[in-house]
Amino acid sequence: MKMKIQKTSSHESNSSIREGNFRKTIIKKIYNYLLDAYGPQGWWPLTELHAKGGSNPTKTGSVQGYHPGDYTYPRNHTQQFEIICGALLTQNTSWPQVETALLNLKRLKALSPEGILKLDPETLKEAIKPAGYYNQKAGRLKILAEWFSELQERPPERSVEIIQRIPSREELLSLKGVGAETADSILLYAFNQPSFVVDAYTRRITANLSLVGEKAKYGEIKALFEENLPEDPVVYQEYHALLVEHAKRHYKKKGAYGKCPLLEIVEE
Repeated sequence: MKMKIQKTSSHESNSSIREGNFRKTIIKKIYNYLLDAYGPQGWWPLTELHAKGGSNPTKTGSVQGYHPGDYTYPRNHTQQFEIICGALLTQNTSWPQVETALLNLKRLKALSPEGILKLDPETLKEAIKPAGYYNQKAGRLKILAEWFSELQERPPERSVEIIQRIPSREELLSLKGVGAETADSILLYAFNQPSFVVDAYTRRITANLSLVGEKAKYGEIKALFEENLPEDPVVYQEYHALLVEHAKRHYKKKGAYGKCPLLEIVEE
């Protein structure tokens, strides 16, 4: 299923409103172009889907664990926690390295809050070493594991049912090692909350298209998308993933930015 965004129309004459409508139109056109070009991306990848054949045939690089067109994930707390771990481990490294680290934890039966907390620090560091910065990330995984455990509460009157609250962005940002991109990734992919993720690829593309300045702050780029898109986690997930895929194909070398096909959309 492709989550296309419908066109909107306006006859307002005020210049600021026209500018706002222009940006809204461009943001939607870019999304629809990318979706037509690459199809649903099926983010966030999960290790348990490797064995089930989950993949993304239109994606470059790592293709295992994805679920294009299936927006029912995560389906349980185990998958949620894996996404949270992945969001932290992917800082300053590429996904294949993170995937190796997650599989190492899984082999140790430690890809859970309880498993991370029980694992001795040196074993944990060795397991996540492929993802880099393993000394810092090991300690921060312990913090996330403890925090995630506290999200789940079992009310005495309903001893079987586990209630999990949804964290706020501010709460996530208060955790050591969790910056804006990581917090938004956790909210969007682990909790299906409409919080747009801005990464280096998104910065590169939006600056090249002159949608923001080269020195635009994270919040400005985030607002560019959130103010011009439906407040829909599925759209946010696909858009973020599509921008990453597009950047991998057209934004590897700065000298090639001028050949980005999205420039034609902006200049129409």
